[in-house]
Amino acid sequence: MPNTLKLGIPAGSLQEATGELFRRAGYKISFGSRSYYPTIDDDEIECLLIRAQEMARYVEDGVLDAGLTGHDWVMENNSDVHEVAELVFSKVSRRPVRWVLCVPESSPIQSVKDLEGKRIATEAVGLTTRYLAKHGVTARVEFSWGATEVKPPRLADAIVEVTETGSSLRANHLRILDEVCQSTTRFIANRAAYADPWRKQKIDDIAMMLRGAMAAEGKVGLMMNVPREKLKQVLTLLPALQQPTISNLADDAWVDVNTIVDESIVRKIIPRLKAAGARGIVEYPLTKIID
Repeated sequence: MPNTLKLGIPAGSLQEATGELFRRAGYKISFGSRSYYPTIDDDEIECLLIRAQEMARYVEDGVLDAGLTGHDWVMENNSDVHEVAELVFSKVSRRPVRWVLCVPESSPIQSVKDLEGKRIATEAVGLTTRYLAKHGVTARVEFSWGATEVKPPRLADAIVEVTETGSSLRANHLRILDEVCQSTTRFIANRAAYADPWRKQKIDDIAMMLRGAMAAEGKVGLMMNVPREKLKQVLTLLPALQQPTISNLADDAWVDVNTIVDESIVRKIIPRLKAAGARGIVEYPLTKIID
């Protein structure tokens, strides 16, 4: 029987972003409307959709060899897993998500110390309990099944909720008292699976391609022919990822320059490059950048 890597894909808000990242990394992955088993064009990988909240537990137990989930859920479950890579992507932004302690705008509570004996609603009970213990506060922490923002003040005195932009908190007239933690997406592996040479290689290969796809996001390649006498002037205009590649051409008076730049500056930099003497300027897309 051929080796198979059991890979967990986060269901829910991160599902499509994860699928798109895998597609940019070179894996054709697709989701069926009723199936929990995404298809992928790699016979050595078997995908399973699992809620991010549960991913770390299943990876730790060996039900899955590897998976993607938030670092917050690894901490929430206190899971003993191997962290392969940090992948800073989310459903809205490229910033880490934040778990924050919130109360109604009109609440007299001004700090975590004021929550002694109060009721707090959250989906992250473990994170919240440890946060309160760190501050020497004893409060009633209740698991929230959803719609946590609407629970104060009738159903809870405060909440601990995840946010990226804060817009939902503001819409529900909540103010942030403190930040409990920040979290980014992590590629995690079962420790026994990662100790197996075949699985380790497979997991590391996937991680490399995912990192490469993320590194290429928002960047393009530029290549151009430059008169040798104009090379120094052209190079001063190029904010290269590392150093531009400069190659000799058949005509000794010219060189070929190849570099990587942020896509957002291309429309500004190409006219300046042409004015500095560059010719035959070509912009080309990038799918992956592997260091």
